Formats: sequence, C-alpha cells, structure tokens
Amino acid sequence: MSKRVALYCRVSTLEQHVENQLIQLRDLSAKRGYQIVGEYIDRISGVKSRRSGLDALMKDSRRGKFDLVFVSGFDRIARSLRDFLQILDELESMGVEFASAREAIDTSGPMGRLLLTLIGSMSALERDLLKDRVRQGIARRRLMGLPVGRQPRTDIDRGAIVADRLNGLSLTSVADKYQVSRASVVRWTREARQMNPTLTTPIQSMHETRVEVAA
Repeated sequence: MSKRVALYCRVSTLEQHVENQLIQLRDLSAKRGYQIVGEYIDRISGVKSRRSGLDALMKDSRRGKFDLVFVSGFDRIARSLRDFLQILDELESMGVEFASAREAIDTSGPMGRLLLTLIGSMSALERDLLKDRVRQGIARRRLMGLPVGRQPRTDIDRGAIVADRLNGLSLTSVADKYQVSRASVVRWTREARQMNPTLTTPIQSMHETRVEVAA
C-alpha cells in the first residue's frame, strides 16, 4: 500500500516561487509511489511562529490524513533547531514520518532521526556564525564611516513600471523586468492612482499564500 503524503512548501518572500519546490516534490513522490493527499504552502519567513500552511498541516496530521510529510529541505519546515525538533516530535507521536528531498533522509528509522538532528545542529551553528560575521562587518563599516544597510537604488524608472502595470503586464512580470519587489510595484501603482484617480489597473492580488488539501 502506497504512503499517503502531504507536501509542505515555504518561501520567505513574495519574489520567490513556491512552484519550484512543488514540481520537485510531486516528481519525487510519483517516482517513489507516494499518494499525494495534500499540499500546504506558506509565503512567510521561517522565523515566524504562526504559519497558516504549517498550522493546517499539523492539524490534519492529528486527524490521521497522511503518513508522511515531504519537504524539499528540512529548513523549509523551521528556521530554528528547537522548533524543528518540536515539530518532528509531534509528528512522530502521531505516527507520521518526515522526509526531506535535499538531504535524502527520512525518519522511518533511528538513523534517519539521528541524521536530522545532527544536520539541524550544523545548520543552526552556520546561521549563528553568519549573523556574527554580518554584525562584525556592520561594526567595521561604522568605524570606517561607511554607510550601513541597503542603499536605495537610483536607476529605477517608476514611471515606466507604473505604465507597464497599467497596460496590463502582470505583477510578477513587471517586478522581474525591472528587478524590483512585487510589493514595490503595488505601492508605486497605488500611489500613482491616488495622485491621478482616472488611472485604471488590472486587479490582481499579491497575496498568494494558500492551503490546498485534496478531497
């Protein structure tokens, strides 16, 4: 009997595309003979404790809707080792296994759980070291009297961006074309319409976070 699998995908920003993770997980599930019974999606930073997709995933796991949670990388499920292990513990208590495509490991056996714990510890250490390097770099730039933080771009043609959006170019296409965020396109278009109420623009929601559960 094939395993009933729930796919969980997360991206941190609106500019990232969750479809890349979904395509990979669907393909691997088909090759392994898994039966996909649900897809849970979040578009939010992993450091946020409340995520609608993850909350729905854990709720359905308690109802016994699937046997395995499948992710593209275990850092998609959490950004802290403590939260990561807490999620694994809860899944394990309900008899639900966890598998990661990137690390090619799962929790169906004791070695899989051991490897996940070790890799999670290494990832947490790597993030802490990176934060330390960033803080040291900021302190060094301040001592040298150099600017700190992201500097505003001066080559952005807001008029062209608004014009393309008003002419019907999709939100994602405009953002990709000018290498700016989707949120910036929405904000500049809204400001232009406030200054000139006669302008019109296609209605397209920028909020794409969704939970898809198969019947």
